[in-house]
Amino acid sequence: MARMNIILPAMGEGVIEATINKWLVKAGAEVKEDDPLVEVATDKVDSEIPAPSAGIIAEIMATEGSVVKVGDTIAILESNIVAGPEETMKVEKEVERIRETINSVREEKKEELQVSGEMKSRTPSGKFLSPLVRNIAAREGISYSDLDRIQGTGMDGRITRDDILRLLDERNKKISEPEKKADEPVRPATAQGDEIIEMDRVRRLIAEHMVMSKRTSAHVTSFIDADVTRMVNWRNSVKDVFLSREGQKLTLTPIFIDAAARALTEFPMINVSVDGNNIIKRKNINIGMATALTDGNLIVPVIKNANEKNLTGLARAVNDLAGRARDNKLKPDEITGGTFTVTNFGSYNNLSGTPIINQPQAAILGTGAVRKMAAVIETPDGDMIGIRQIMILSLSYDHRVIDGALAGRFLNRIKEILENYTPDPA
Repeated sequence: MARMNIILPAMGEGVIEATINKWLVKAGAEVKEDDPLVEVATDKVDSEIPAPSAGIIAEIMATEGSVVKVGDTIAILESNIVAGPEETMKVEKEVERIRETINSVREEKKEELQVSGEMKSRTPSGKFLSPLVRNIAAREGISYSDLDRIQGTGMDGRITRDDILRLLDERNKKISEPEKKADEPVRPATAQGDEIIEMDRVRRLIAEHMVMSKRTSAHVTSFIDADVTRMVNWRNSVKDVFLSREGQKLTLTPIFIDAAARALTEFPMINVSVDGNNIIKRKNINIGMATALTDGNLIVPVIKNANEKNLTGLARAVNDLAGRARDNKLKPDEITGGTFTVTNFGSYNNLSGTPIINQPQAAILGTGAVRKMAAVIETPDGDMIGIRQIMILSLSYDHRVIDGALAGRFLNRIKEILENYTPDPA
């Protein structure tokens, strides 16, 4: 019977480790290919790892609650099945993904060594500084005299990573103390009968990501209204045929994503990220769609290369990702790699909003509810009042790299596409 190592797969860009939440099988259990084996959690998403093949779980190597790195063996599977070409190719691709992740981590370590090499390995009083400690000190501007005042908790009084991070926490608290006093009370007062609900892990991550985004980007939001009467009438006329022919509902979301993808093709400097003093102009147009979950939290699955899909392909992608998001069945790489995001306020009949940029992206489009309104219609015979389908579009953008003129032209282009919407041919 062949023995196969079950490894922690690559879990998305920038993720090098995960926590074992819960084993769904026990040692000795018989499993089928793709049966869920274990629930794992990263700082980006919870996920299940499936069985790579049918067989028997011979041994579980990683205990619940333990932290394992990408590429580590978490269990051993015994199988009578000899891997064919497809299985071999699948394993080879996974190995390649893990190799890329490990190489990325090695590059980060290399950069740490380069930065830390600029500092001496000992303080004036003779305290040893490891490359990691020197890297943090150099990056955070910690002086030798500050390092000398640290009481190291490592072997022989060495300064550890936790020691220097503790110093940073104390320094940050002192810096923020005046702000806290100015903003008192920091903690809201509670009254009898108030219910205190602790944030779950996902909500805490969302909160941290949103606050980080506001601190990182200079947020500006622009608004424009669009007369989408033609688009709405066209969609209403084809949605039943579309459902019958494709087996998919045609909502407004794939139309909005299609319009955003077309406009991004014409305005590539919206499809960017910021890295220090550099602007990264993204080659691929990967559009995230903010999706509300049943527990009240939010997740943003990503449609990769959205500009290469026709409306049918986008509708399939939207329905599939939204459905699996609500069932907690998304794969880690389906929520990473986004270059632009669309969020639909109109789903809850809201007129508009000022969305927060999904870092490290530089812009996010908000779509409001479509409403029947009285509007002025220009005709060859003069202006007249008519009932039109009107919606408000909002674009939040990073003013560090996107000026108002560029954002305005981009938002106006989306308006033009929606007002004259015609899907690309299949």
